[in-house]
Amino acid sequence: MNSLLLILIASVVFLVAYVTYGAYLAKKWGIDPSRKTPAHTMNDGVDYMPAKAPVLLGHHFSSIAGAGPIVGPIGAAIFGWVPVFLWILIGSVFFGGVHDMGALFSSVRHDGKSLGEVIGVTIGKNGKKLFAIFAWLTLLLVIAAFTNIVANTFVAVPEAATASVLFIAVAIVFGIFVYRQGVSLAIGSIIGVALLILSIYLGTLFPLQLGKTAWMIILLGYIFVASVTPVWILLQPRDYLNSFLLYAMLIGGFVGVIFMRPAIQLAPVTSFTVGKSTLFPMLFVTVACGAISGFHSLVGSGTTAKQVDNEKDIRLVGYGSMLIEGILATLAIITASYIGADKFKELLGQGGPVNVFSSGIGDFMTSFGLPFATGKSFVALAISAFALTSLDTATRLARFIFQEFFDVSGEGQPSPLTNRYVSTCITVVLGGGLAFKGWKAIWPLFGSANQLLAALALLALGVWLKQSGREHKMATIPMIFMFAVTLVALIQLMFANLGNILLLFFSVALFILAIVLILQAKAAFSKTASISKK
Repeated sequence: MNSLLLILIASVVFLVAYVTYGAYLAKKWGIDPSRKTPAHTMNDGVDYMPAKAPVLLGHHFSSIAGAGPIVGPIGAAIFGWVPVFLWILIGSVFFGGVHDMGALFSSVRHDGKSLGEVIGVTIGKNGKKLFAIFAWLTLLLVIAAFTNIVANTFVAVPEAATASVLFIAVAIVFGIFVYRQGVSLAIGSIIGVALLILSIYLGTLFPLQLGKTAWMIILLGYIFVASVTPVWILLQPRDYLNSFLLYAMLIGGFVGVIFMRPAIQLAPVTSFTVGKSTLFPMLFVTVACGAISGFHSLVGSGTTAKQVDNEKDIRLVGYGSMLIEGILATLAIITASYIGADKFKELLGQGGPVNVFSSGIGDFMTSFGLPFATGKSFVALAISAFALTSLDTATRLARFIFQEFFDVSGEGQPSPLTNRYVSTCITVVLGGGLAFKGWKAIWPLFGSANQLLAALALLALGVWLKQSGREHKMATIPMIFMFAVTLVALIQLMFANLGNILLLFFSVALFILAIVLILQAKAAFSKTASISKK
């Protein structure tokens, strides 16, 4: 089997899906380009602020991608490349795309509030509180997992660490000139990309070498600062410029596969049981980003919904971003599949899935003349940039949820726990404490919690669609499957973590919260439509 065929199949399937199924969802749900979005009606210059479609696409994709669509498919390669590839295709089109677009759309129609607000309207205040707790706990796992991944990447590829630090400075300058000095987006983009390339070059000359613990402490301090500053200073410009890294990496990998045409060496299917893992449910939990990921719903209904300039952008940003991530996940499984089992295990042991992916794409790029070391460093920078985006976006989202949870009045009245600095500090301290458990211990639980969050997001979307008189089966059918997958996975993790009190607590707490929310949603879903069609 030639890997070129895999990437071509994925590209054609996703393009057709965007044109057909994406348009179908927009029509059925009633997306209205003439309707004003919260970014305009509630513009505060901090969190609510309209962004042009290319900028918002860059922010949203950079936030949802992180290292997830790389770590997940490569980790699931133990089951063979065929089940992973099929799940990426089916999941992106009928599960993740619906989930992401629906979460973004429903949030836009609820003043850009989090998905918990949608649950509050459709299921009730208790459901909203329970979902907020669930989402916040999941975001702590996101912070813990991605802090580890970024720190490991910086230790393994110190050139990427230097480039990342310089890139943050470039993004701040870009934000100031474009949003406050009136420089056009086109000119700013050209200069910003040039400075980005310079940052990569300087990184190769002056690699920043620190230990993992030092990097983790620095990263936790960074995400605190980044998550409380106005979006125009860092979040929007950095994520927009990040998108160029992504596009370059995707194009480089795609072109490299075309020229190199590497043959698939990994077995199509290995076994239903590999070690202590079974294909069901662990394949669908391990491959989260790249197929469907609950974290995406928090991004869509958190930062992204507050920046949508026009409802017509929802399909591009929500559904389109998920399909682009599917391409990235396809490249990831190719990098794990073309090198053979022995080499795969060796690279995995040296630096984890990110090392496998960076080495693979770097190798593909040599087919059109780029030195392997340069290609690998560039890919490592791109991955760390996405993971950093996911980190501070997750922290900002956790802050939103924390503030909403303790805003008892619903009117934003100030109190210590609704203060953005206090809520962010609590989130960073707890997420950081969990981070020191290590990503290998966190990732399986993160995957289960993340996918269960996706099922809950689909549940909230399904209830809202039904109660507002819209078609809902496109959300409820994948919801049932995701609940079956994730509840079984959590039960398995409970038994696996009997000796680890902290991880056992998370497993049990998430399972109980999910069951209670399912029961409350079932009652709400059976009721006759009771809310207006927003």
